[in-house]
Amino acid sequence: MNRVGLTASLVEREAIRYTPAGVPIVGLKLSHRSVQREAGTDRTVEMEISAIAADRVALRIDRVALGTGLKLEGFLAPRRRNVKALVLHVTEFELDPTVERNA
Repeated sequence: MNRVGLTASLVEREAIRYTPAGVPIVGLKLSHRSVQREAGTDRTVEMEISAIAADRVALRIDRVALGTGLKLEGFLAPRRRNVKALVLHVTEFELDPTVERNA
C-alpha cells in the first residue's frame, strides 16, 4: 500500500503547466509541523516536502492562497524515472484552518 495523509501549509506553488495530453500539472512545496510519539517520547517533526497535483486537483489547488492550511491525501513516487528522490502526488485535499500557517 502507498497512501499518505498529511496536514501542511502551502508555501510555494509553481505556475500550472500542461502535459502533451493536455493534463494540467502544478508543483507545490508544503510545510508540515507536528509532534509525534516515538519510542515512548514526543518528537517534534518539522519538514518541507515537494508535491505535485494533476488534473482537477491542480486546477483547484491553483486557487488556494499561499500560507493556507491543508489536509492532503496522495501517494509517494520518484520525482523522475531512475531518481530516488520522492515527491507527494496529491490526489485529494481540503482546506484545514487548524493547520499552523507558514508563508
